[in-house]
Amino acid sequence: MIIVADTSPINYRVLIGVIDILKELFGRVIIPQAVLGELQHEKTPTEVKAWIGACPNWLEVRQVGLSLLTPQRELGGGEREVIALAVALNADAVLMDDRDGTKEARRNNITVFGTFALLDKAAERALLDFSAVLARLAQTTFRFPPAAVVAAMLECSDA
Repeated sequence: MIIVADTSPINYRVLIGVIDILKELFGRVIIPQAVLGELQHEKTPTEVKAWIGACPNWLEVRQVGLSLLTPQRELGGGEREVIALAVALNADAVLMDDRDGTKEARRNNITVFGTFALLDKAAERALLDFSAVLARLAQTTFRFPPAAVVAAMLECSDA
């Protein structure tokens, strides 16, 4: 399975202590250079910079040519490279939370897993406690979707 990740799915999993679920769910995750740069940025949380500084062997960094992508939306560098790399590698999915990036990925027929979908998938495999992880996520700067969506997801995970 080929999975390409944007910055936020890695950043928030490090911050809430569940980064290893990516290895458990996918085996290997690929990030483009722009995402590596964002994870090393001076404003990135210290624990995230320390984690990427000791990059695990299941995370692979790749260069990408942007010529394969002509986005219809304004995208950040990370999202742009993630989608271009996913197209170049014929990836199975991207891990992304950015709304415009998600729309652009889907326009390119790429499956997208956001933070909640990944956490729910990990909870289904008993890799984490969904409610406990959401509580930790709420302590970060992560922007939650509308309350009704979160409530529905919590209800589904408790079933």
